[in-house]
Amino acid sequence: MTFFSKVSAYTVGAVSALTIIASTATAADVTLRGASLFDEEHAYTKTLRQLETLIADKVDGVSFELSLNGELGDESDFVTFLQQGVAIDYAIMAPSNMATFAPSIPLMDMPFLFRDLEHWNTALASGVMAPLEAELLEKADIRVIGYAGGGVRNLASAEPIGNMDELNGHKMRVMGAPIQAQIFSAVTANPAAIAYSEVYNAIQTGVIAGFENEAASIQNLKFYEVAPHITLTKHAITVRPIVMAEKTFSKLPEAVQAAVLEAGVEAGAYGRALESTQDGEKLQAMADAGQVIVQEFAGREQLLELVIPVQDAYAAELGASDLLEAIRAK
Repeated sequence: MTFFSKVSAYTVGAVSALTIIASTATAADVTLRGASLFDEEHAYTKTLRQLETLIADKVDGVSFELSLNGELGDESDFVTFLQQGVAIDYAIMAPSNMATFAPSIPLMDMPFLFRDLEHWNTALASGVMAPLEAELLEKADIRVIGYAGGGVRNLASAEPIGNMDELNGHKMRVMGAPIQAQIFSAVTANPAAIAYSEVYNAIQTGVIAGFENEAASIQNLKFYEVAPHITLTKHAITVRPIVMAEKTFSKLPEAVQAAVLEAGVEAGAYGRALESTQDGEKLQAMADAGQVIVQEFAGREQLLELVIPVQDAYAAELGASDLLEAIRAK
């Protein structure tokens, strides 16, 4: 079985942004509203466009409104809207940004969780994330309908960070979930959770010295202008749920619900294939253009060892030790 046939073999759920005109609406009465932080060229936006096309192919009369370039705020705003069932019905989200409502969900986004791309794919295809999906639905009223992602996250910094000595005390931005800060503290960095929209200026003014992200976001938002040094820590392979507000989903006619669930799985497979392919291409393109300087991290094995106790403690705190071991065993 090929890589992408495996990733398309599992069923997961969630889309962003649906508005229902009335609880008894027919498909012709449904407007689905989505949101993306990025422009039309970003893999996440393309995946949401694919989602819209797939839904439209499966059921008549559904229209879409997709807000781009962070017009409706950042992901912390998105998750609030989704949880409340207002303004946004579908989106692609970083799990760590949903931690406020579902504390266990960042486990799927935990740095150094996946050994490599093959392990990432095997774990997602196995359905092992089902307990986290159930918690998100119960506690946040947000439904997962598919999984995009596949970008490899590395360090981006104003100055080179290529070994443990240079990483020690490195002031860097991390996502808001506490596990993100705990992991990078364990590898001796100095992490801080600040808004994504503030990262560029924070590096420019010296508030932080870098951050971590995948190539597409670094290229799309021109972070290379302030953080041109890319260190291949390969600390995360992104898991990006396609999510939908449950308050929206529950009011949809059954035919539209079925179309959304089917389209979510298919759009997720499309998004994973797209992003995992584009990730290396975008990084190479920036390097070829002289926008970034790429280096390996000397002693990456030490990073993997340092984070194990933090990962174990975090999973135990969540009552998810068995889940963590199940993921590691895939």
